[in-house]
Amino acid sequence: MNANRIDMLREQITAVLQPTTLEIEDESHRHAGHAGAKSGMGHFRVKIVSERFEGLRPLQRHRLVYGAVAELMKTDVHALSIDARTPEENGTASP
Repeated sequence: MNANRIDMLREQITAVLQPTTLEIEDESHRHAGHAGAKSGMGHFRVKIVSERFEGLRPLQRHRLVYGAVAELMKTDVHALSIDARTPEENGTASP
């Protein structure tokens, strides 16, 4: 697992989306031999719960996430699998 890349992803996503929950998993080992893996860039799965997603469709939510990590997509991240939810959708909304 590349902790440095995970830390960079966490920092960028947190700065933009202020998530209440953020889980990042490095899945690069599952993509050995894939073009992105050959270049040294990683594959990551992220689960993000943020109030910023309220009222947005899935594509809009994904665009926000990709926008938050745009620079890393050029240098360190080949692919993201994104699960983007609101606190209500995740069952963690405040009463």
